[in-house]
Amino acid sequence: MQSMTGFGRGEHATDHYLVRVEVASVNRKQADIVFNLPRELGEIEATLRKTVLGHVSRGRVNVSVNLEAASDSSSAISFDSSQALALDQAFHQLSDLLDRKIRPEAQDFLRSPGIFNFQNSGHDPKLAFAAIEPALEAALSKLVEMRTREGDDLQSDLLARIDILEKETAEISEKSPQVVTRQRELLHQRLRDAEIELDLNDERLLKEIALFAERCDISEETTRLASHFAKFRETLVLNEPIGRSLDFMCQELNREFNTIGSKANDSGIAQHVVTAKTELEKIREQVQNIE
Repeated sequence: MQSMTGFGRGEHATDHYLVRVEVASVNRKQADIVFNLPRELGEIEATLRKTVLGHVSRGRVNVSVNLEAASDSSSAISFDSSQALALDQAFHQLSDLLDRKIRPEAQDFLRSPGIFNFQNSGHDPKLAFAAIEPALEAALSKLVEMRTREGDDLQSDLLARIDILEKETAEISEKSPQVVTRQRELLHQRLRDAEIELDLNDERLLKEIALFAERCDISEETTRLASHFAKFRETLVLNEPIGRSLDFMCQELNREFNTIGSKANDSGIAQHVVTAKTELEKIREQVQNIE
């Protein structure tokens, strides 16, 4: 199990480039990969994206790539000696024309087009890819390692909270049979207060009690909750993306507790439902960070 937040850094050097890659990820329902690449390397972005998706299935992932030309790479600058000499000769001729000495400065040569040629100012996509991919793999490996560590912490937290939900459900199941008994006593008390004599075994009273018992029966809900708890635990140990599955199970758990709260008609059970839903909301918040 992995969290969706993490960070990784990787480096790789070739004869042409020294590459540093940083990868950071945060929560996102879908996979959203954002690259920070030089414009001329746009053609290799799709391939690099597939590499990222091989490690990450959900979350917003920002990939920053920094390339530096290797110190032993071929010269990035060349110059045209004939044009440089021609410029120098032109200054001599200008000196003779104006009858005063004028010497060319370094900036004059730099500003004159054609003298200096920055041949390798761009990046070769094939050479850059050969340097970037190993650095990206190293960064992704560290990212996954960090996401896995956080995932282990989340797993422990979620298991503890599921234990709390099971405890609350057990309390609810224990109190459930008492609800019918209290309702029978309440009805009988109301009849006495109204000075209506009615035998506790009267068919009309028994029918009313039976209808109430049917309406407030929560055995199906508690049985489904037990099944959801078991499935939740099984899912937590799967070695695959489980965030969406856990999110769906949280919705199902919430539905069951809502139904219990509306059917039970008992303040004691209602309090346990409130406690369980509060804990469930914390679980849902944690689940939003799981891949």
